[in-house]
Amino acid sequence: MPESPSPTALALDRLGATSLRATSMESVLQTVADLSRSVLPGSPEASVTVVDTRRRFTVAASGDLARELDEVQYSQGVGPCLHAAASGELTEIADTRFEERWPEYARRAAAHGSLSVLSVPLLIDQDVSGALNLHAREPDAFSGQTRAAAQRLAAYAAVAVGLMSDYQEADTRARHLEVALESRAVIDQAKGILMERDRVTADQAFQRLTEVSSRTNVKVRDVAEHLVRTGVLGDPPRT
Repeated sequence: MPESPSPTALALDRLGATSLRATSMESVLQTVADLSRSVLPGSPEASVTVVDTRRRFTVAASGDLARELDEVQYSQGVGPCLHAAASGELTEIADTRFEERWPEYARRAAAHGSLSVLSVPLLIDQDVSGALNLHAREPDAFSGQTRAAAQRLAAYAAVAVGLMSDYQEADTRARHLEVALESRAVIDQAKGILMERDRVTADQAFQRLTEVSSRTNVKVRDVAEHLVRTGVLGDPPRT
């Protein structure tokens, strides 16, 4: 009789069948957090931390305990999930009541009922890192088998975080490009008005715009927009 697949294997099969095209990355990461809680021994609460060049935040959590303890680390700037994200090392607190590396965080974790913590690093790229964090209500909750299963689940989380980061970066670039194109269009319109009205060259028209911009400490785009809207090359209202 064939051996029944383990809960972790079934969870991995479910994640493997998820279409990343049809599902938001936040939804995938929430599924990772929920499955981590449901299939790992002791039903630990789970969260996914993302760290980039600007911020540290929890993108998914299975419950309030995991999210609250992540916020404790963000406020203090230290803790197991931040260490795992920064170092790429599997980071564990066997018993928060006796933890010496991050005593204040450990005290808060124990007070919240989290007696052991496991943070699995998410290997993404040089600008974005993260961790899958597990919080158990008993000490020494994580066996070698649990660590291995958590690392396999974390691999899916890393893919989702990487794709989410790539999408956000592409979206930001697209918005910057759109703004740049809009600025160029209105500046070209203003140059055309000056060239037609004052019989000057394109370079001379642009020079006039920049002179007003420098004198008024207002962006060239805003000077140009004011000219296009009012026909006046002067001090535009400050925004």
